[in-house]
Amino acid sequence: MKRIVIVGASAAGLAAAETLRREGYDGTLTLVGDEPRPPYDRPPLSKQVLSGKWDADRTALRTPEDLAALGLDLRLGVAAAGLDPAGRLVRLADGSTVPYDRLLVATGVRPRRLPGVRAAHVLRTLDDALALRDRIGPGRRLVVVGAGFLGAEAAAVASMLGAQVTLLEPAPVPLAHAVGREVGHALAQAHRERGVELRCGTTVTEVTEDGVRLAGGEVVEGDEILAAIGSLPNTGWLVGSGLTVDDGVVCDEYCQAAPDVYAAGDVARWYNPLFGTSMRIEHRTNAAEQGMAAARNLLAAPGARKPFTPVPYFWSDQYDMKIQAYGYLRGHDEVAVVEGNLAERRFLAVYRSGDRITGALAVGMPAKAVRQWRQIIAIRAAWHDAVPNRP
Repeated sequence: MKRIVIVGASAAGLAAAETLRREGYDGTLTLVGDEPRPPYDRPPLSKQVLSGKWDADRTALRTPEDLAALGLDLRLGVAAAGLDPAGRLVRLADGSTVPYDRLLVATGVRPRRLPGVRAAHVLRTLDDALALRDRIGPGRRLVVVGAGFLGAEAAAVASMLGAQVTLLEPAPVPLAHAVGREVGHALAQAHRERGVELRCGTTVTEVTEDGVRLAGGEVVEGDEILAAIGSLPNTGWLVGSGLTVDDGVVCDEYCQAAPDVYAAGDVARWYNPLFGTSMRIEHRTNAAEQGMAAARNLLAAPGARKPFTPVPYFWSDQYDMKIQAYGYLRGHDEVAVVEGNLAERRFLAVYRSGDRITGALAVGMPAKAVRQWRQIIAIRAAWHDAVPNRP
């Protein structure tokens, strides 16, 4: 094996490249990225960068010296345009091709956009964050469409910067599908208490010159519009490749999508045996961990590969709230607050699917108190054993 290509130069792709070198691979290692910048961190974009606390350079994942030490064939500023598995070639948007013996797909996601007469901001790249940062502040009106974690973080930052913020959400309770109605309501209340106008059950149909138009025809005015309405996996370049694509690149438990082709990060939908389901996780920690796992399996002999069975972790910072979660919260059957108080926004909630603990989420709790639930989830603990006195 002389040539490995990684398509995607963000957290997952960089973690894979470093792992390959660490595991002893010394052949040609090509890292392709559609942005001209070297790999940088994305979670700070909606927090430290948007608030102005960090400058652009601080988001870099590695120094130029660290990148140089990896000995990469670095192809930045050019997107992948196609894949020919039979010929073992990646086609790039500039017309060139890159041959490979093994391939790792780490092309991430792109933001969904709103139709309209002017473009709404999105928040995926460093340029996106810098452009929005320059347009919010005292006296400015920001309309955020989508009250998921990304939209909520941006709304919190804009509010603290003095902007007048309207947060629009189609669901009756923000994040209820993921964290439950009671927890979602508690998180939403933090925005209302800080002057954000949060309107739920509200569908936006288009961006207008003056703001956004709702399904009923009303126009909500805003100087700037941020669309935080979810993401789509970057799989368009794989059309015609023969890879199975279904809300991401479909992989087995080893992160393998096809012979000699693996995937990692936000674009990968893999089978996680720990939870017995296929999942695609858009969180920073998972991207790095999966990049490392996929790289090891890519190098390993078939009998030596290991299933990727993480307990997913994510965090969010909103105002003075530190939100941390372990596990797979979606599709849960029950939520129980086992410590603290929802109204005070200092609590720990656990999640049940079937008869097992599958998740835990905490707000304002010590990291150690949350982290102990990771192991409880990892051993597939029974609900009645871990959460006593529940029906």
